[in-house]
Amino acid sequence: MRKVVMDMVYELAKKDPRIFFIGSDLGTEVLKNFKQEMPARFLMEGISEQHLIGMAAGLAAEGKIVYLNTIATFLTRRCFEQIVLDLCLHKTNVRLISSGGGIVYAPLGPTHLAIDDIAILRAVPNMTILAPADAEEMRRLMPATVDYLGPIYIRLGKGGDPIVAPNLPFEIGKGYVVREGSDALIVTTGVTLKTALDAADVLNQEGITVSILHLPTIKPLDTKTILEQAVKVPTIVVVEEHTILGGLGSAVAEVLMEAGFTDSKKFKRIGIPDVFPEGYGSQASMMEKYGITAKNIAETVKKLRE
Repeated sequence: MRKVVMDMVYELAKKDPRIFFIGSDLGTEVLKNFKQEMPARFLMEGISEQHLIGMAAGLAAEGKIVYLNTIATFLTRRCFEQIVLDLCLHKTNVRLISSGGGIVYAPLGPTHLAIDDIAILRAVPNMTILAPADAEEMRRLMPATVDYLGPIYIRLGKGGDPIVAPNLPFEIGKGYVVREGSDALIVTTGVTLKTALDAADVLNQEGITVSILHLPTIKPLDTKTILEQAVKVPTIVVVEEHTILGGLGSAVAEVLMEAGFTDSKKFKRIGIPDVFPEGYGSQASMMEKYGITAKNIAETVKKLRE
């Protein structure tokens, strides 16, 4: 996913002279071809993330389309004021490519774990939030970001993530039903689509069929599709690589509570609890620790159906 997003920035920039790239002290090989062929539009700044946001906003104010890449926690926590005032307030065309969304940087500990990035940015007006499931969805996503009005946050996975959405279309603001069933609905975003699909396979072996709704756009949220799928089932589970506070689970809960269903729905969020994740493991070990696994999703669905 990381390689694809950078390759796409390069390919889009070759076709569109409005496109600039800004990096924060990235390796010398990052977009080397971009730097060699379009040096005037390639800017590699130091570890000064707030400055990068201001620079990007200035370029966007002059009609440029800016793709900016650095670590997710540095973008969202360190640059919050600049994102709000320089980007969102003025609807500037800056695309924030966030490396290490979720618990990708588990070996580096809680300072680098972007478990709250969606919650932080979901509350800011004019911000669009995208979380593709795999590299192929990223390839389809990137062209849609060029002429889209306003700032966009693009949440990257670890890299090397399995391809699970090869044939889905992509449109900003749309959700996609990946699997259909009648017993429960699993709502997911980003790389947890693979985990949800694995859980559906486990449940299917026990005669329980579930629908899976993949939401690569977290904001603006496809409330229409959420409600169309939710009305069909008694049980809904949301899975995300993020804190359960303020992320996709909270967003879906808000939609469901305001829908006024005449029949009751059982609902559960699966994600990081209200803690700083402990330990220095791997992404996989952190997922296991906090139950973001196919086994736990399947067990949660079965328990809610009791």
